[in-house]
Amino acid sequence: MTPLESQLAARIRARLGDLRGAEARVAEVVLDRGAGLVHLSVSDVAALAGTAPSSVVRACQRLGFRGYQELKIAAARHSPATAPAPADDDARDPAARALADTLRAARAALDGITATLTADDLRAAADVLAGAGQVVLVGSGLSGAVVLDLAYRLRALGLRVDAPADPLTAQLAAAQLPPDGVCFAVSHGGATPLVIDAARRARAAGAAVVALTSYARSPLTETATHTLVAGGQDLVFGLETTASRLAHLAAVDALAQTLLALRGRPAEQALGLSADITADHTY
Repeated sequence: MTPLESQLAARIRARLGDLRGAEARVAEVVLDRGAGLVHLSVSDVAALAGTAPSSVVRACQRLGFRGYQELKIAAARHSPATAPAPADDDARDPAARALADTLRAARAALDGITATLTADDLRAAADVLAGAGQVVLVGSGLSGAVVLDLAYRLRALGLRVDAPADPLTAQLAAAQLPPDGVCFAVSHGGATPLVIDAARRARAAGAAVVALTSYARSPLTETATHTLVAGGQDLVFGLETTASRLAHLAAVDALAQTLLALRGRPAEQALGLSADITADHTY
């Protein structure tokens, strides 16, 4: 155990006496997994501790963190470096090191998709979208970029799409979905309250929920009717969310191509209209 790891472990052990029951079990999981926490979602930790995600969050707060995400970041910071040692030139040049780290994280995130996203998952999500009377897209923070890309692609394929930027409007739109509607929720960790609330409102309205996330188990996947998992590895501290967005965008590309095949002629006509509009604004 490195000195930094010892510091984090000591901080947690110092507060163990304040914890009881489920919260104490969560702390034991944290101590047992150490730096490995960066590969676990809040639901993974809850399952290991035999409790609910809400208990994990409370335990993290009792340990002095704002929530599970802050604890996970601390574990990443305090873990020993796993990347190969940089060449001398790279070590002296922060730009060279940044480029190498970013490309390594991106390659690993994209390669990992084959282990988490199956053709059956993709086809099932495309099927429900192909028959949707209306689609509401929700996502916050860095996931907002994925939502914007997905909104354009689905609209270009002829689907009725709403992607409200305001989180309260997104929840209202999700709550008003018809039974043949779909809420498409994007969240890296699957634990963003605004996104989960919108997904739950859509389910309460009788609509389907498709989740695009990086972890197979999370509050979002527990709500979703269909789940697409891509980009789950926290590969480089500070770059994990960037790498996951690349994986999410790749999943969106695959989903759009699947939808094009399923919708056939109507999608091709919609794409033709999109191409015409784009051509009118190209010089």
